[in-house]
Amino acid sequence: MRLDRFVSKSTELTQQQVSDCIAQANVSVNGVAVTDEATQVHENNLVQFNGQTLVPRPFRYLLLHKPQQTLCSNVDGVFPSVFSLLDIERPSELHIAGRLDADTTGLVLITDDGRWTFNITSPKYACYKTYRVNLAKPIKEDVAERFANGISLSGEKGLTLPAKLEVISAQQVLLTLTEGKFHQVKRMFAAVGNKVVTLHRQRIGAVELDVPEGQWRYLTAKEISSFYSAKSEDGAALS
Repeated sequence: MRLDRFVSKSTELTQQQVSDCIAQANVSVNGVAVTDEATQVHENNLVQFNGQTLVPRPFRYLLLHKPQQTLCSNVDGVFPSVFSLLDIERPSELHIAGRLDADTTGLVLITDDGRWTFNITSPKYACYKTYRVNLAKPIKEDVAERFANGISLSGEKGLTLPAKLEVISAQQVLLTLTEGKFHQVKRMFAAVGNKVVTLHRQRIGAVELDVPEGQWRYLTAKEISSFYSAKSEDGAALS
């Protein structure tokens, strides 16, 4: 964790106050004053502010059901931020582990644990995400096989990783991915001559969406730990 984030999570100081304290050499790591706020610190480091040992607040892990026309951003823009739906202290400390477009609904995971987020978003861990997709035209018979083998997307080198397609009806499918390229679901269907009408994420790894639209809850300990495994169990689901 960056030193400035460590101090922020251990005090009630504003971000500017934290930066000033570090720049003025009022923060030490293992007995040595540090003035670079980007310095990485770990759980076993002794971090002190004016001689007082700092202990960061516990990490937080949330599940949110994102409505349409909301932004996966910490601030409002053209549409309101999803953080406006949270009745929670210090929301500015949180970030989203895997964003959704403004017009996409469904499961969003929110945390202040960067290492945990990396396990969800890094291709290295092959964490799967399942989307319910409504299409403009009936799905063609060969699309499931093409997605399983990987397809070429405009502007991308190589093929997409294997994806699993389950047909619910002629124009509704479930698509499970283990990567998250820019607008990937929409681009995949465009590449096979179709168009996404609505897109809804209903599962990430072992965590399924189970709250009404616009509502949120804390993750359970089991759900949190499911993303700390060395390798996702999800790869088998796509074979």
